[in-house]
Amino acid sequence: MVRRIGMERTSGASTPSGASGSNLPDWLPVVVLPGSVIAVSRYVPSWAFMWLLAYSIYFSLKWLTWRRWRTQIPHAAWRSPAYLLAWPGMDAKGFLDSKASVARPLLSAWLKAILTTALGIFLFCFGARAVPPTQPLLQGFTGMLGVAFILHFGSFRLLALIWQTQGVNATPIMQAPLFAKTLSEFWGRRWNVGFRDLAHRFVFEPVRRKFGTGAASFLVFIVSGLIHELVISLPAHGGYGLPTFYFALQGVAAALERSSFGKRFNLRQGWRGRLFAIAVVAGPAFLLFHPPFIFHVVIPCMKAVHAL
Repeated sequence: MVRRIGMERTSGASTPSGASGSNLPDWLPVVVLPGSVIAVSRYVPSWAFMWLLAYSIYFSLKWLTWRRWRTQIPHAAWRSPAYLLAWPGMDAKGFLDSKASVARPLLSAWLKAILTTALGIFLFCFGARAVPPTQPLLQGFTGMLGVAFILHFGSFRLLALIWQTQGVNATPIMQAPLFAKTLSEFWGRRWNVGFRDLAHRFVFEPVRRKFGTGAASFLVFIVSGLIHELVISLPAHGGYGLPTFYFALQGVAAALERSSFGKRFNLRQGWRGRLFAIAVVAGPAFLLFHPPFIFHVVIPCMKAVHAL
């Protein structure tokens, strides 16, 4: 018989473990893991430091979500290590729930994920080499695009499909962001829903209850900027403040979209909404992936794995 993790019962009212978000075991990895990586950063190449730091932050945040639901959702024991080690999403509640009804993925979904992964491999391994060496920034951006296709749009979606065939409610973290009709839809429903779920619980909701939706939304963008400072600017030893400025622009633009001005110019619908989203997200992308990051992290990483 498969052992199942159930509900903790006490004599009083039952509340989710770690619901307040203030338990030390919940937050300790958030400090210890990235701090440990930063402490040894001078002993590893900048690109390796970036990957180690990104994973340490990612895993510590997954720990937060798992601690929240580990005893509240009845589930087979194998689902906990699978969630922590073999799934990039942050929806612990959905992943752990053994009672969730999950439809089997269509063949078209498998083909799309496979082709996207293959495209990413092509861009990373061959596309960047086709760019003239006199254009290192373009080489770096091509390599980064390849990594995004390999991971976020390709292999992560393949992993979601594999889990879905096993009856696990694993929602792909990317929800066709290119089809977003507005800026709010892009960030709120389609781009990296794993971070969205996490930010909604730990940042948006607590701030919204005290200061309102506008302040909460803007703070989520600032927090995202600070996290990207850690994994982009810190390993690059330069470009500090640019990722935060990029996400602050997203927050301002999102507020503009919701404003009376945005309503007057139809920024939340139709071709204007789509064009506004593309301009705001893609236009200042060089602020997020700034030249120091390309030159000191991306290109050395590509050379280390012989992609350049």
